[in-house]
Amino acid sequence: MAFCMAPVWLLGGEIPPGVWWQPVVVGFFFFTAQISMFLALTKGDVSVATPIMGTKVLMVALFSLVILRGPVPLHWWIGAALSTAGVFFLSRGDATARRGALNAAVFAVGAATSFAINDVLVQKWAPAWGIGRFLPIMFACVALMSFAFVPLFHAPLREIPRKGRVWVGAGAVILGLQAVGILVAIGRFGDATAVNIVYSLRGMLSVVIVWLAGHWFLNEEQKLGRGVLTKRLIGSALMVSAVVLVVI
Repeated sequence: MAFCMAPVWLLGGEIPPGVWWQPVVVGFFFFTAQISMFLALTKGDVSVATPIMGTKVLMVALFSLVILRGPVPLHWWIGAALSTAGVFFLSRGDATARRGALNAAVFAVGAATSFAINDVLVQKWAPAWGIGRFLPIMFACVALMSFAFVPLFHAPLREIPRKGRVWVGAGAVILGLQAVGILVAIGRFGDATAVNIVYSLRGMLSVVIVWLAGHWFLNEEQKLGRGVLTKRLIGSALMVSAVVLVVI
């Protein structure tokens, strides 16, 4: 992610005196959010974890009021509420489905909270720095924090199978580009709530991909049945309705 964000430095900016700690704080929240997100995806169902992280939309609206002390338009609140209402459908199903949903929900909500604080603080602090300084420095801090996990490695990185390296590398680049897109949008144009409502489209896409192609990646959620995945698709569709409110 730090490498993907590095070219943003070319957009320019400045380092304001006395506030060097701001990108460090934002980097910490982003780092914590990433840990929670990976736990949600590995301990629970992907088709629940990803859409539930859409509750970040409501949290961004709430933190915008608390941290930015600015108004949030009514239609954004309605959109945020629709996104959150989708969680009800995402958690429906039999006992097996509910266990996967609970594990995913706990960590996904933690990730959503940390991501929401991160986004609002980027909107608050990045303009004074310029995104060309704030975001690359922030992600350099995230990169440094990631070295704390090196002692927990089970084996050297060189022992990752060759085929595995391709998928790990592709996943890392996609995550990096995702971070660049959403944070550059927030840092440059503000409106973290609107950006996140549109971003919640990924929740619906995750259900569709798991339904159609999850078995290609040894994902077992397809076996939960058409009824469970249908309810999850309905929940995700509520989030799409929120996007329509903001965009149109």
